[in-house]
Amino acid sequence: MEFAHLTVLSLFCLAFVGITATSPGEDYWQSIWPNTPLPKTFSDLLIPNGKTNGLPIKIEELNQYSTLFFEHDLHPGKKFVLGNSHPVGNIIRRFRKSRQGVTDSIWLANKDEQSLEDFCYSPTAIAEHKHCVSSLNSMIDEVISHFGTTKIKAISSNFAQNQDQYVAEEVKRISENAVMCHRLNFENVVFNCHQVSKTTAYMVSLVASDGTKTNALTVCHHDTRGMNPELLYEALQVTPGTVPVCHFIGNKAAAWVPNHTVDNLRC
Repeated sequence: MEFAHLTVLSLFCLAFVGITATSPGEDYWQSIWPNTPLPKTFSDLLIPNGKTNGLPIKIEELNQYSTLFFEHDLHPGKKFVLGNSHPVGNIIRRFRKSRQGVTDSIWLANKDEQSLEDFCYSPTAIAEHKHCVSSLNSMIDEVISHFGTTKIKAISSNFAQNQDQYVAEEVKRISENAVMCHRLNFENVVFNCHQVSKTTAYMVSLVASDGTKTNALTVCHHDTRGMNPELLYEALQVTPGTVPVCHFIGNKAAAWVPNHTVDNLRC
């Protein structure tokens, strides 16, 4: 009888440990930003062995990334049709191969098929600094090194499922100093963290056609010299280095920006 009680107690303890156990990445996150939830965007970095069963960016999610527009379009009442405001969605599909990082298609001058290694070690675009990370720890170290402080925060979009028509309700400027980290479209879990000079980050409150409210992380590039000229011209009929160009950031990415509300943040 005593053995049975001990067995039950042991199983209970093991179950409790299984429920409360955290990964090294989560522990590192909490050691720097205690009581701050880990953004869902970065959950892929907690996958054992860093490999998923499929690519992270689904066809319907591609439109979140492939909507280009001008900065003067960012105002309440503006209508956006993801991927259809301009024909850029089809352009990106044509310019990319099956293994190329989708979210970098705007910046890639080489439109041939690339491996993960090719992408991570390829030359950067003009005014761009990038670094591939495959763990949450390395991402944290990278962004802290960039900003020189832990007083930073990650923000991301939460586009609604199966919705592609929206009306802007509110536009809020967030920062002119941002590091974008987004999941690359490869089977292995790798994020590209990059910073492009003269970039402004916004959060745009959107209302879908069915009334669903969502937030869209948006970046506007004031230095577009590094953008793909064919893509930029076919999408907006402009050439690189002429006018600011903006695009939404999908749910598989986040922007790291200064957090001016965390003066008492412990390290």
